[in-house]
Amino acid sequence: MVRMLYTRCMTRNRKITLELPEDLLKKAQECTGEGVTATVRRGLELLATSKAYAELQKLRGTVKFSVKLKDLRDDA
Repeated sequence: MVRMLYTRCMTRNRKITLELPEDLLKKAQECTGEGVTATVRRGLELLATSKAYAELQKLRGTVKFSVKLKDLRDDA
């Protein structure tokens, strides 16, 4: 079971070369407080999740729930 969990969590990485405007990279690194790799990774994650958020926004008002929001808040 541990072996199966370990292989599921592993991801494949790709080494790439990027040409980026120096000032843009510097501003991004100041925002993250991280190095180049972590900063670029964070930017890619934000870009990938923005598409998911856009898809969810399209569903706004079209999904009917059987539980009322007030009941969910009272349950917490």
